[in-house]
Amino acid sequence: MKIAFKIISYLEGISYLLLLFVGVPMKHFMDNPVVVKSLGMPHGLLFIAYIIMAIYVKGLFNWNRKTFLIVLLASIVPFGTFYIDKKYC
Repeated sequence: MKIAFKIISYLEGISYLLLLFVGVPMKHFMDNPVVVKSLGMPHGLLFIAYIIMAIYVKGLFNWNRKTFLIVLLASIVPFGTFYIDKKYC
């Protein structure tokens, strides 16, 4: 399960960065929403999978309440999931 969480964490982070730094600028500055439309749903599913997996692996990694909240909050901060992977996994 630890490896699955790391993979989901990595994929969620990449999809978030692509949406923020590629999709959103293309949508707003070039009036082309294709990236947002094609990555929006997969990113949403990866986000939900990240949260569910974090709840599941909390005990495996022996995270206390503060660490667990940091792990959850990292999913909404750009590059946050990569930090979690290096620091807590």
